[in-house]
Amino acid sequence: MMEPTVGRVVYYKSYGTPGGEYPQTDRAAIITEVIDEETVSLCVMNPEGLFFNKNVTRGVSGGHWDWMPYQKQKASEGDHNSESAEPRI
Repeated sequence: MMEPTVGRVVYYKSYGTPGGEYPQTDRAAIITEVIDEETVSLCVMNPEGLFFNKNVTRGVSGGHWDWMPYQKQKASEGDHNSESAEPRI
């Protein structure tokens, strides 16, 4: 699978708000720090602006980050450097 790198765009799984002002949804986020393969810090882009979140673990529920579908597809095809800030060799 792909390794998270600083500068890569991923999804942040938002919690949503009670009453549905903002439904639970995927938000674009940029990795700002890599803690390990499953934990990163993010700059999340929301309709109301940016917010920063430290030590976010990978997962599928609210409050977690995950790869975007096309990133998962590229990785399944063997392209583990897709959208990476690192040069291809």
